[in-house]
Amino acid sequence: MLRAVLDANVYISAAIRPKGPPGQIVEHFLREASFEIVISPAIVDEVLRALRYPGVRKHIRAEVELDAWFTGIVLLADLVAGDYVLRGISEDSDDDKYLAAAVEGRATYVVSGDPHLLDVGEHAGIRIIKPRKFLETLRR
Repeated sequence: MLRAVLDANVYISAAIRPKGPPGQIVEHFLREASFEIVISPAIVDEVLRALRYPGVRKHIRAEVELDAWFTGIVLLADLVAGDYVLRGISEDSDDDKYLAAAVEGRATYVVSGDPHLLDVGEHAGIRIIKPRKFLETLRR
């Protein structure tokens, strides 16, 4: 089964536009279990922080309880300990946590819209791809 780490921007985009590629990816995970999400405590913290930004909250329908939505995802995901550390892989050092989680969790993909991560392309056999490309992979 495919295992993937999703960047915080994928979760945020999924919450804002559930019908877009990131939202469809999360839907595949929740409804069809067509892949496994690998996540670390550092990623959980970043997503929860981003979900609370006023600029994000204003784009979410009022009836959507974001913390409960994301907590449900985390409970179904493979939460790694976050003990594996990488430095200097991405131009933005804050992005290295995604690659570290992927290595620790034996994921085959990191899904992101972040240009710094996408520029890395691949690390330790882990492909870094855009949400639309990952969605195409899921549909095959």
